Amino acid sequence: MKRVSVIGSGPNGLAAAVVMARAGLPVEVYEAEPIPGGGARTMELTEPGFKHDFGSAVHPLGAGSPFLSSLPLAEYGLQWIHGTSPLAHPLDDGTAVTLEHSLRDQEAQLGEDGAAWRELMEPIATQWPDFIVDALGPPTRIPRRPLLMAGFARKAMQSANTFIRRTFRGERAQALFAGLAAHSFLSFDEPLSPAVGIVLGAAAHVVGWPVPRGGSQAITNALIGYLEKLNGAVHTSHRVRSLDETDPQEGPVLCDLTPRQLLMIAGDRLQKTYRKAMQGYRYGAGIFKIDYALAAPIPWTARECFRAITVHLGGTLEEIARSEFAARHGATPEKPFVLLTQPSLFDPTRAPDGKHVAWMYCHVPHGSIEDMTARIEAQVERFAPGFKDCVVARRTWSPAQLEAMDANLVGGDIVGGELSIRQFLFRPALGSYYTGTPNLYLCSSSTPPGGGVHGMCGYHAARMALRRL
Repeated sequence: MKRVSVIGSGPNGLAAAVVMARAGLPVEVYEAEPIPGGGARTMELTEPGFKHDFGSAVHPLGAGSPFLSSLPLAEYGLQWIHGTSPLAHPLDDGTAVTLEHSLRDQEAQLGEDGAAWRELMEPIATQWPDFIVDALGPPTRIPRRPLLMAGFARKAMQSANTFIRRTFRGERAQALFAGLAAHSFLSFDEPLSPAVGIVLGAAAHVVGWPVPRGGSQAITNALIGYLEKLNGAVHTSHRVRSLDETDPQEGPVLCDLTPRQLLMIAGDRLQKTYRKAMQGYRYGAGIFKIDYALAAPIPWTARECFRAITVHLGGTLEEIARSEFAARHGATPEKPFVLLTQPSLFDPTRAPDGKHVAWMYCHVPHGSIEDMTARIEAQVERFAPGFKDCVVARRTWSPAQLEAMDANLVGGDIVGGELSIRQFLFRPALGSYYTGTPNLYLCSSSTPPGGGVHGMCGYHAARMALRRL
């Protein structure tokens, strides 16, 4: 039997390993760090007893993933926890607009824009199982719902500025969707910038925006538990420095790596045209992240913020657009759009009794060395006066520090490469998962469908490897 090697134990690497193990092949996963999981790790990063997610924290695409949701991960400890609302977006008038689980509640929440929101989200929400298979599939696949996907593509190919202003009239709905669109890391004048917002908005009405009980490590641990049941193995603190260590001649090698790391370990094995494509791969904006240990919950002015695990801090559409334009074009935002999570409001296992954790970041230029702590905290204080009085400890992460903890986070890019049209259609190259070198595949978020803890990059790469075997 062919021995399968997987380099990297992020969600995509583990998903690929599970696919191969379920096919009856012996699988070995090699992880450079002492704790497996890549961006899905949970650690005591500030003070003892405070559990912080190093990378991803909230998982709409994890709960909605066609592959992950098909696995018996609950049997291996994965438990999803939901906030009363998936998302809150505070405004300067002391209120907050919320994203609700129910489309009916959402329509009532948005008033004059409620009908427009329902018209946008309901077709996707009602056809979610087919839509998410199409949305998280390779771009060359014939969609299950061609008319639905054609309508989605027509909206997604607009710029967020144009789409939001054409779709919503009121400031509250515009601000809410702007926060969703900012997850794309694109400037709001670029095509594809509304796409992620539409998917995340629809997901809230179907699977929610949950967190795993105990932290994102629970996703990793559940995948490893299931893989071990299938006789696969994970080796930590094992950094693969050359492809000679996992020779493709012995069996398939699947790399949960971005193009830069693939070049480092396999450059001389890659075909000239593919190597050139990897050298030209473009990474996107980075993030500056802060983990907090807190003595009390964040003292939000808007009570609605206590109902949500995720809070978007950015005010109006115009303000968020300025922040994203700056980060995308190499400038440091003065008033950054901040993505914040407060999981301990709903998951008491994250902190000692009566204490809390929070996790927040803003977008910055790729590889930025700017310390954004003061600007991020100013945004929190704007909507939660007295926040800094709650801080027990903080740990800041520049793009370089994030990359040192996870080599895939090149320049602080957490989604495996920019979401330009070219890299959406040909990510990272025309072959997507197959590198052109026999038995060598790429299965990271640098392949379709891109960033997010959904495991679909690994799933598709492994399926291709099995077909080629």
